[in-house]
This record gives sequence, structure tokens and C-alpha cells, in this order.
Amino acid sequence: MTQVTYTIEEQQQGERIDKALSSLQSEWSRTQIGNWVSDGNIKVNGDAVKPKYKVKAGDVIAIDVPEAEPLDVIAENLALDMVYEDADVLVVNKPKGMVVHPAPGHLTGTLVNGLMYQCKDLSGINGIMRPGIVHRIDKDTSGLLMVAKNDVAHESLVDQLVNKTVTRKYIALVHGHIAHDKGTIDAPIGRDQKDRQKQAIVDNGKHAVTHFHVVERFGDYTLVECRLETGRTHQIRVHMNYIGFPLVGDPKYGPKKTIDFGGQVLHAATLGFNHPSSGEYLEFETPLPADYEQLLNELRNRH
Repeated sequence: MTQVTYTIEEQQQGERIDKALSSLQSEWSRTQIGNWVSDGNIKVNGDAVKPKYKVKAGDVIAIDVPEAEPLDVIAENLALDMVYEDADVLVVNKPKGMVVHPAPGHLTGTLVNGLMYQCKDLSGINGIMRPGIVHRIDKDTSGLLMVAKNDVAHESLVDQLVNKTVTRKYIALVHGHIAHDKGTIDAPIGRDQKDRQKQAIVDNGKHAVTHFHVVERFGDYTLVECRLETGRTHQIRVHMNYIGFPLVGDPKYGPKKTIDFGGQVLHAATLGFNHPSSGEYLEFETPLPADYEQLLNELRNRH
């Protein structure tokens, strides 16, 4: 059991406790928080409250977060594309359509299921459901991920992400003609208050910076390389949509009229980091998937 404490600020005055806490901690659902309130795991100013309690500015909320119930992860032979592996770290090229780690109700076919089959020694820092996972990319985004094989390596790689020394470059196809050759988007990202399944640009969001430059133009579409300075959920998808150039095929942030690609056209093409043991800088690149190249060739042939 871990205890977490929050103090309610004025802008949350009058919100139900489940809404207020879920906006402060995006990994908790309102249902989950409501259950914790009912179970007595959440106290306001030292007292138990009801799930419909509306918070007041200055309320001190203490949450006893229950330990996650361990679930068995099934090792599956998923023929993962291992780009690099040594005693400390591995780099894998994740295909489009694959979820990174299991979750209740979705326990098979994930990258972690495949890693458990191919690699017996993975960092345990993130728990039984996310062994070795240092960072994630979305289900329908393809490309490179680094995975830690021990806890020391895991801590090193996380520190590098925090210190913004990891190189992460993505190739994205967006709607619209970007006239300028490069740009930087510096806009804070947080949970969309109107749709909790989405992220949005919000004043009190987390600092988020994306650098981009144009690779190729196809009339009404532009191919860009995006370099992440930070790593917020859906960052490239939210940032490019914010400046008026949403990703092609994006079901959450793109227009309804788009190319049917089975998800956003986004590929994590370049990944670089300092090796956790040697300190040597390693950088890896992976080519665009065949269906991505086919789409680009179709656009080229139109012009």
C-alpha cells in the first residue's frame, strides 16, 4: 500500500472528488477512485467521505493506493523484430497494431508477451505487467522502443528520458501543406476535460516540446520528421493537430475525412541513448514499414 497526498486548488473547487483526483493523476479512472472512496482508501482532511463529495480549495486528500493485483503474463512466440540486444538493454521494432503491455481484459498479443518468450531477464521496476518497459509508443504507431533487462539499466534509461538526452525521431504524414521547412511546438499537454480518452493543449498541462522539419510535400499532405524533446502521451498527434496539421489516419485527433490506414501514419524511426553500463552513445534507425512506403508512393504518383 502506497499513500499519495494532494491539496486541492481553487480551480478545482466544487468538483466531485473522483473528477478532481482523476485530473490530477491521469492513470486513475473515476470508477477506480470512486471504489477507493467507498472502501475507505481515500480521506479528506483525515475523514472518510462519500463518492459524491465535492472538493473545496485547501482540502488535503490522502489516498492509500492498493498494490496492483499480480496477473500472470503469458509468454508468446510473436517473432519480434529485435534490432539490438546485450546484457543490459534491447531495442525492438514494434509493428503497427501491437499494444506495448498487457492490461486487465487485454492480456495476450502484446509486446511484453513476446518479450517474455524471447528474453528471460527483464527489469522488474514497472511490475509484473510491464517488465522491462521504459517508455511506450501507441498501439497503431510502429517503430523503435528500448527495453531494460535489469533494474540498474532501467533507472539509467529513465534518467536519460527525464534529462532529455534520448534521441527520438518519428516520421509522420499529416494533412495540409506545411509551407515553412521547420518549426517548434511548445504547448502544454494534459487530459482533455471534455473527452477523458484524449489529450489536449491545456493551460495547466505538462510541459511539452516537439521539433519538426518537412521531409517531403504531396500537395494536400506533408511528410515530416518530428523530434521529441519531451515525451507526453500522444504528444506528436496532439501537437500537430494543434497547429492545424493533424496526422493522416488518426482516429482520435484527425479529421473524419482521411486516408484509411488503420490508424495514424506515424513511425518511430530513430532511437538513440547512452548505454547504461559503458556510457557509449548508441543510435538505431529502422526503415518505414512496407504499407507506409506504399502509401507514400501512391501520393507521389498523384503528383
